[in-house]
Amino acid sequence: MSKKIGFWSVFAIVTGSQIGSSIFMSPISLAPFGKFALFGWIISGLGAIALCSVFAMLCSKFPETGGPHVYIKQAFNSVASYFTGWTYWVISWVSTTAVIITIAGYLSPFLPSHSKIVYLLLELSVLLIVTLINLRGIIFAGYAESILTLLKFIPLIILPAVGLFYFDASNMVVSHHVEDLSISQILGQVALFTLWGFIGLETGTAPAGSVINPSKTIPKAIVLGTSCVALLYILNSFSILGLIPSAQLEASKAPYVDAAQILFKGNWHLLISAIAAVVCIGTLNAWVLTSGQIILGLSKDGLVPQFFGKTNKEGAPYIGIIISSLGIVPLLLLTANENFAARINSIIDISVTSFLFVYLICCIGFLKIMLKSEKCNVWLFLVGLFAAVFCSWVIYETKLQTLMIASLFTVSGLPLYFLWYRKVSK
Repeated sequence: MSKKIGFWSVFAIVTGSQIGSSIFMSPISLAPFGKFALFGWIISGLGAIALCSVFAMLCSKFPETGGPHVYIKQAFNSVASYFTGWTYWVISWVSTTAVIITIAGYLSPFLPSHSKIVYLLLELSVLLIVTLINLRGIIFAGYAESILTLLKFIPLIILPAVGLFYFDASNMVVSHHVEDLSISQILGQVALFTLWGFIGLETGTAPAGSVINPSKTIPKAIVLGTSCVALLYILNSFSILGLIPSAQLEASKAPYVDAAQILFKGNWHLLISAIAAVVCIGTLNAWVLTSGQIILGLSKDGLVPQFFGKTNKEGAPYIGIIISSLGIVPLLLLTANENFAARINSIIDISVTSFLFVYLICCIGFLKIMLKSEKCNVWLFLVGLFAAVFCSWVIYETKLQTLMIASLFTVSGLPLYFLWYRKVSK
């Protein structure tokens, strides 16, 4: 039996990584921006499609397990590849933390107590279950992701479609502190929040070594998957922001549950709550799977010690997966005392900014590879240039404090670099 996955499993991983906590929690972050939120989805959607086109071409040219660090090694050198791969691996833990927090938020209607310790125990339990699923191997995790992806379309199509009949433009109010900003600053901030919805667009490239005909399968899956996600986000954002007043959205823990209560009354919101939680579990599954494939690729390329890439009988890089999951635990503990919205927004700011640095260097590497090729496709070059400018602009509009914190993920790779990598490379 082949231990490789096909188009639909990769499509499910790509959409599963993107559709999850982002869409279910974005109304909270976007509520103060009113109508500008829709412009944010359009801008970040175009940027995301350009980025996934870049990754599709890079993966088609270098179909190897690991993702971004593979392309940076080809474009620059092994040192740049090491720090890119390390940063990408570590920030995947941070993004996963936000997904786990969202799952707990949507399961809150079923909890006997809303104390912080109950939430924390629930978060740790969910993390443990998904970790065990991924230790069963990529085939099992891929099948699980395909099933969970189908469930996403219940709340993300039916609910916003009904919500459009109750749309009220007066609910989309721009807050006073947002009105004081320039248009560039507003769009920069809203693009940062909406881009969170597309983080994971490159995850389909990470398990390239475990994909059937990766040079053709992966590009099709990530471009089609990201395009579908963009359309779904615009529909949902337009519907939810027009259904619930902005002040109520800002104070919400589960916007889709609030929307269900308005539209359907009764206890239907409990069904939406359960489905939303399952959808987010699908996102968590995709991120844990990808995290294991990232460190497996780094290990195979000799960028981290070989034991990180040790696999079990199911082919799962169990040590890498366990280390990734353990790395998430301190993040859950450190943010446990913050309020719900603060936990989500702070993690979004830092993780999206960190991902943007990885995306930017991949775009620069892509442009370098294109210029060196014998036949440079002008259209693809312009797409890569647009993606690089998009990343640079969002980074420019990001707060300095966020940039400094995001840089620490790269800095965290220095001890291993000096104590192990430099010695081995010599």
